[in-house]
Amino acid sequence: MKRHELRYELPPELIARVPAEPRDASRLLVMGRSHAALHHHRFRDIPELLKPGDLLVTNNSRVVPARFFCNRSSGGRIEGLFLRESPDGWIVLLKPASRLRSGEIVQVIGSQPPCRLRLIARGARGEWRVVPIEPRNAATVLEQAGEVPLPPYIRASRRDDARAMLESADRERYQTVYAEVPGSVAAPTAGLHFTAEVLSKLADRKIRRACVTLHVGLGTFAPLDVDDLTQHKIHSETYCIPGDTIRAIRETKAAGGRVIAVGTTACRTLESLARRPEWAAAAPPADIVDETALFLYPPATFHIVDALITNFHLPESTLLALVMAFSSPERIRAAYAEAIRERYRFYSFGDAMLIH
Repeated sequence: MKRHELRYELPPELIARVPAEPRDASRLLVMGRSHAALHHHRFRDIPELLKPGDLLVTNNSRVVPARFFCNRSSGGRIEGLFLRESPDGWIVLLKPASRLRSGEIVQVIGSQPPCRLRLIARGARGEWRVVPIEPRNAATVLEQAGEVPLPPYIRASRRDDARAMLESADRERYQTVYAEVPGSVAAPTAGLHFTAEVLSKLADRKIRRACVTLHVGLGTFAPLDVDDLTQHKIHSETYCIPGDTIRAIRETKAAGGRVIAVGTTACRTLESLARRPEWAAAAPPADIVDETALFLYPPATFHIVDALITNFHLPESTLLALVMAFSSPERIRAAYAEAIRERYRFYSFGDAMLIH
């Protein structure tokens, strides 16, 4: 597949810059995975659209306030995006990066006590390894000084006089209602539509729920940098699959139910499981913690996931490639064209699809 096959034209006014209220009021385009039928619903209808015995698998990763700012000794200011903590420092993106040098010391704005970071080395894909001069826990510093890392197109749409108020609300609204484990730098957005009421109705219909954890990092939202998708190397992301989730998947499959991934991150995690020797060997369920750089694009084969809940994704993105692989490029292009005609809202705060 070529990158140009992932292009489509989206009217700018269909980019969702604020979330639907309430969450489950967002629209839901329902389509067959292998046929062209399309149906229009609201997300609150999802319990009636699934079947007793189905298993929803959600990503319970929680977004950390990963966006922060630093002062340079020269007086300039740089923006940072925290990616992860490693044994020998923090891994961050910094911009503007053109004049930054190894050995430079910057101070995080808003951290008390002050947090100074020494720039150690720049990685091959632009990320920096930095080390706090005074021992500091990254989570503590970010909780004080960080902001929720909303997509740039949302931040750019906000007036200065409303930004502070909205950023405070973002700490919860840019989270799923079931988010538990801190670690993501972007929300697993398909889960943003769920409410406590929807989850309760799903349980009443005997639709089970299990969780995985995949911390969303550069692998999820980094743009394609090659024309031939077979040459694109995705960043690895950390995941955890509890043994109870593996057991629930096997029980669901054995009983003839469907495994429904909530979002591309849950889908990638489950399909990473399917490619492990433990799965093929039907080993006793045990927690699995690992990293995945699995990139799913046409004509990928899906071994565990039977249905997918997902948002409408950016053109030329790895996420759109995954969705096309799950159904087909032709059917997804037709669905996106229908969503544009019907004025659906796109991207992180936008509407959703159920592909089953």
